[in-house]
Amino acid sequence: MNYQTHLLPNGLQIIHKPDLGTVTYCGIVINVGSRDEIAEEEGMAHFIEHMLFKGTQKRRAGHIINRLENVGGELNAFTSKEETVVYAAVLSEHTERAVDLIGDVVFNSLFPQKEIDKEIVIIADEIQSYNDSPSELIYDDFEEMLFAHHSVGHNILGKLELLEKFKTTDAVHFIAKHYRPEEMVFFSLGNVSFKKLIRWAEKYFDSGNNETRKSQRVAPGNYIVSKQEIEKNTFQTHFILGNRAYDLHHPQRIGMYLLNNILGGPGLNSLLNLSLREKHGLVYNVESSFQPMTDTGMWTVYFGSDSENASRCEQLIYSEMQKLKNRALSDNVLKKYKLQLMGQMAISSEHKENLALSIGKSYMRYGKVDDIDTIRKKIESISAIQLQDIANEIFDEQMITMLKYV
Repeated sequence: MNYQTHLLPNGLQIIHKPDLGTVTYCGIVINVGSRDEIAEEEGMAHFIEHMLFKGTQKRRAGHIINRLENVGGELNAFTSKEETVVYAAVLSEHTERAVDLIGDVVFNSLFPQKEIDKEIVIIADEIQSYNDSPSELIYDDFEEMLFAHHSVGHNILGKLELLEKFKTTDAVHFIAKHYRPEEMVFFSLGNVSFKKLIRWAEKYFDSGNNETRKSQRVAPGNYIVSKQEIEKNTFQTHFILGNRAYDLHHPQRIGMYLLNNILGGPGLNSLLNLSLREKHGLVYNVESSFQPMTDTGMWTVYFGSDSENASRCEQLIYSEMQKLKNRALSDNVLKKYKLQLMGQMAISSEHKENLALSIGKSYMRYGKVDDIDTIRKKIESISAIQLQDIANEIFDEQMITMLKYV
């Protein structure tokens, strides 16, 4: 892939991929998420993501909304455990307008108390809506168990009793501490001159933030296996199990992606979908996921089912895991699964917004972006024995944490 990179004097990194399409996708990845909050700040990273759109030194909220909407563009943002991302999509002729607006909301937001008070009500509704969705809420409760007493396990949305106390000074302090140019990557994919992008970035991405670098992340401590059952009085039984897994830099990370894809990935031919849904007709949805982070990771399996089927579903999950632990895949089967994963990745990369976001996050995490051929070689190098070893480590029943809503 043809990438162009540049480092601004203030430490902000730029990465651009030329594209002949008519739309530019661009944004800023900020190396801060919910895990970087101290106890009394829980929810602050996500809260600030909302507040970035509520007024800057030169724009009111209405002006921010209309700046790209008026030319058919879009401005959006999201917060994860370790990142905050502000990004836009516009016709390429309006790219400077997008760069200007992104820079303005990231570096010049004011956080007026009046807007804070209004946004707290909106986020409270978001939290309540989330609480009404057990299939989503169960992941948060599970992560609290998996990373007990560590910020990695905290709910990204935060706690309402803390949100209601947030003030302008709290937001300003969090921004000064974490929104540093050296902790940011500006990414772009589109038909636009790289020289112009650099010039616009120099013009619009001057933060004036001279505070010291934020403190380093501390890895989660010892893992204590836990099993809980919570009465929720839901129609379905919701069930999740999992284990801590590999971090972003672990040599087994790619193998874990492949193994997870085989077990319960998005394909209809995943082992869990074939067993629980197609063969036995017990669930509408069953899925596994692997999420690596800076210094830890997590692997989960989730399903929802009628109460009378929950135990049978659990048995079938452990049965499929046991097969992967006990017997190495044949060469033909392994080849099929590798082709599937590579195909899924290639198709995903054709979605340009996803590709742009992936470029930005990869450059933030690794300081590089591997092309599809490099990734293919890494996948092809994975052996059946390697996958079996990973399965025996991550799927170890003695290390499985479990949570059930009944």
